[in-house]
Amino acid sequence: MTLRRTNPAGLSPASGFSHAVVATGRRVVFLAGQTALDADGRIVPGGLPEQFERALGNLLTALRAAGGEPGDLARVTVYATYVADYRACARELGEVWRRLAGRDYPAMAVIGVTRLWDEAALVELDGFAVLP
Repeated sequence: MTLRRTNPAGLSPASGFSHAVVATGRRVVFLAGQTALDADGRIVPGGLPEQFERALGNLLTALRAAGGEPGDLARVTVYATYVADYRACARELGEVWRRLAGRDYPAMAVIGVTRLWDEAALVELDGFAVLP
């Protein structure tokens, strides 16, 4: 399996994401949206950084259970209830990402939403990975 991250010179520099990811592999894992739910089904306390860390951790837990690793992520979509807060916390969220998932960034998008399924959730992540 290979993931080739492509960031063309004609586009603005990619920071914390890749403009394109070309995947070659044998298995595709589709990851359901993950919020900051703990093992008891409650949103963890704290603000956006704490919720982002738990949601990303949940996504990576599902990925690992399917046999993958963070470097196998080809695409992640982030749904945020307050995009302005997401932008304000971008540096801290990037630190969380690098600590949990490393520096091989998938193709990503951040989408502003009115609310999420879990009413107390501020952020949700879903994605897909390509495994060997």
